[in-house]
Amino acid sequence: MQKFLVLFLSLSFAAFAQSSNQQSKSAAAKKGGNPDAQFATKAAQGNMAEVALGKLALQNGQSDDVKKFGQHMVDDHSKAEQDLEGVASKNNLTLPQDVNVQQKAEQTRLSKLNGAAFDRAYMRLMVQDHTKDVAEFKKEANRTASNGDLRDYAKRNYPTLDDHLTMAKAVNDALTAKAGGKSAPKSPKKNSSDTKSSGGPGLLLI
Repeated sequence: MQKFLVLFLSLSFAAFAQSSNQQSKSAAAKKGGNPDAQFATKAAQGNMAEVALGKLALQNGQSDDVKKFGQHMVDDHSKAEQDLEGVASKNNLTLPQDVNVQQKAEQTRLSKLNGAAFDRAYMRLMVQDHTKDVAEFKKEANRTASNGDLRDYAKRNYPTLDDHLTMAKAVNDALTAKAGGKSAPKSPKKNSSDTKSSGGPGLLLI
């Protein structure tokens, strides 16, 4: 009886360990090993970050072009997020409800800037972000093994992101040129009378 109990406990423990191991692998695959899930997570967090930063541009920006770009971000990425939520719901994908740590830190940093300083920092970040976004969406759109709905989502939104990158570069270049084109303070013009002799007009110097 005792041997049977020991054997039963051993088998139970082995079955439990195997089940736990399989669950861990499954969770790991869902979290980090599934390219589709990774893309969906990055896309969702990217949309949320761009909307938040776009609203910040409307509040803290100085340039009209920066504010217009910020409004584009709010409008376009809100639509993209709604599109992605539909895809996620159809494919039983869980999307994050907040941005990642790095994106949150960028929001905090930019929230402390105003005017021209904000404009320059924001547009530099937009060029960097959209360069990465365009590359990731292009990769997903061309990945034959990807989920069909996510692949179509990437194809639908890739042109918009490419337009965003073009706009971001143009605004950023304009801001850089404006900042670099500021002329140095001119030295005060000398009075023409200062160049003349101190003897004054009508005096003949001998």
